[in-house]
Amino acid sequence: MMYNVNVTAAARFLRGPVRIETFQARRVISLVDVLRGPGTHNQPADQGLITPRGTSVLPVTSRVSVRPVVPSPLLAKRTFSSVTGLVSRAPTSLKPFLYLMRVDKPVGTWLLFLPCTWSIALAAAPGTLPDARLLALFGVGAALMRGAGCTINDLWDRDIDKKVQRTALRPLAAGTITPFQALLALAGQLSLALGILLCLNWYSVLLGASSLLFVVTYPLMKRITYWPQFVLGLTFNWGALLGWAAVKGSCDWSVCLPLYFSGLMWTLVYDTIYAHQDKVDDVIIGVKSTALRFGDNTKPWLTAFSLAMIGGLTTAGVSADQSFPYFIAVAGAACHLARQVWTLDVNDTGDCWKKFASNRNLGLLILAGIMSGTLLRG
Repeated sequence: MMYNVNVTAAARFLRGPVRIETFQARRVISLVDVLRGPGTHNQPADQGLITPRGTSVLPVTSRVSVRPVVPSPLLAKRTFSSVTGLVSRAPTSLKPFLYLMRVDKPVGTWLLFLPCTWSIALAAAPGTLPDARLLALFGVGAALMRGAGCTINDLWDRDIDKKVQRTALRPLAAGTITPFQALLALAGQLSLALGILLCLNWYSVLLGASSLLFVVTYPLMKRITYWPQFVLGLTFNWGALLGWAAVKGSCDWSVCLPLYFSGLMWTLVYDTIYAHQDKVDDVIIGVKSTALRFGDNTKPWLTAFSLAMIGGLTTAGVSADQSFPYFIAVAGAACHLARQVWTLDVNDTGDCWKKFASNRNLGLLILAGIMSGTLLRG
């Protein structure tokens, strides 16, 4: 069975400067063959449309033809048992919860953790390495809070996720766990994260707790604004403030604010790239993103964000009295960003994922520059 979706009609739900013609002349080429199981072609129409989120887009026609996929329990079981690493070695009863926390996709945890490391390393005394205990605490905290954020996101989006191929097998969407079980898991993650936060000074405790508003509301932003990536940036880079406070007992705003700003700009770069994987589905189901907002002008926007990020890092380094290895690393980060942006193919989902994931290395490069620069200041 094939469903024909009129993209022009779907695009009427999008209010704002979206160029509808960008999507009128496209067909989604489905990659669901490997997921297709018994009974796939017999899905009743009232079960909803599962779109091939994350597939390539080619300029072919004005209508989008998609093949529905029904996530069966057998398929979910096979997927859960096929992963490697930590998730594959975990007890069967825990695997859905590890998927809920995205333990199998650690890039997001890295992107949350790295701004924390920058701040901790910048706050280290001249001639010393960053505090290993704080790095460990923030690393565990980042994993927990990223898992909590994903759980909140999946609770909000479980009805949408059921209709999208890329997300249909998420535990809540597939029915592997119930919303109540997810809430219990969320409570456990937040409790453990609170325990880690309480290991810090009281200034840091209050500062860390104040980020919860962003954590809870971010998943709703894609229903409200074309700038959910901006809110994600406010959320994901809170560690740029918190790390310094954990070391020093308060924030030096001449360092922390430009560092936080640079992280925000960085998030706008990498998450806009990420959002281009899903833009066709997002139009159909009425979800907003900067990828839709920028459209064919994505590269100029990403260039502006990249320049702003480099400016923020430079300002933070000057304010922190960093030495030349830091600024060499910032120059290297600028080259990395330039290559990302100008070789990016926004219609190739594989390239979008590759560029998105490469930002872990960019963040590590900046961390190495901070550590080297601090050591040479001694």
